[in-house]
Amino acid sequence: MFGCLQFLRFGLLELVSCLFPAFLFAGLAISKYVDLPIARYDALLIYCLALTLLFWVVRLETWREVAVIFGFHLVGLGLELFKVRIGSWQYPGDAVTKVGGVPLFAGFMYAAVGSYICQAWRRFDLRVSGYRPVATTILAVLIYANFFTHHWIPDLRIPIALALLWVLRGTWVFFTVGVRRYRMPLAVSFGLIGFFLWIAENFGTFLDAWNYPDQVDVWRLVHPAKFGAWALLVSMSFVLVASVKALEGRLYHRGAPATVATPRATEVTTPSDTGDREAAETSPQHEDANHSRG
Repeated sequence: MFGCLQFLRFGLLELVSCLFPAFLFAGLAISKYVDLPIARYDALLIYCLALTLLFWVVRLETWREVAVIFGFHLVGLGLELFKVRIGSWQYPGDAVTKVGGVPLFAGFMYAAVGSYICQAWRRFDLRVSGYRPVATTILAVLIYANFFTHHWIPDLRIPIALALLWVLRGTWVFFTVGVRRYRMPLAVSFGLIGFFLWIAENFGTFLDAWNYPDQVDVWRLVHPAKFGAWALLVSMSFVLVASVKALEGRLYHRGAPATVATPRATEVTTPSDTGDREAAETSPQHEDANHSRG
């Protein structure tokens, strides 16, 4: 019974963490089936900007997190401009805010990934142990570069992915659900998020937000190989968010007792179990009391 309750709590936290992506897809659906006074992509850009502002005003996101989200927006736009130019996919329909065949709202689809990670970091009280920021950042840059260079030189995503798995071999992400503390390999979380992003991409193409060449005449399932690409892209967004969290002093798990495994392999003790004062001071309640909106 407790396990079922924990699963429901986990699902609820995930659902709330996905608020920005959920609102984004709601906007895609409404703009597809409702006649608008302006071009669809122009309306979506205004909608996403208003949504970002709303999230900041109601304190769902801090100004640092908004900055990270816009950073990922720019990174995504750079990739979009290149991919559309070489014909990897296309955006149907005209818009005033369309540059090089890419509507400016498109970057928000990448920003939504950053928003999810920021939200999940706070709501699950995420901590990471064994994280190698320099090596992981270098590989994230190589992943981004490979999205461009594989059109002229051999695709290196598999060697880069293997290198990433090696670098993350001892990296664990700790998260809280209810009164329990759990952990999983960070690489596994990248794979899980990448899988759900692939599902989201299928919904996005079904709603004609963009189309791959084989989807222009009739919608088809996005090729499963895109799942791997999304998993790699998640690592890039994680590096961006982690850099901010490191500055906030929230990245590395402090207090050894809070990371000691219990007989259940995926469960770790909580500050209340250990009485560790330092671990308790890193709880969400304590952080909320010591951190302002920024």
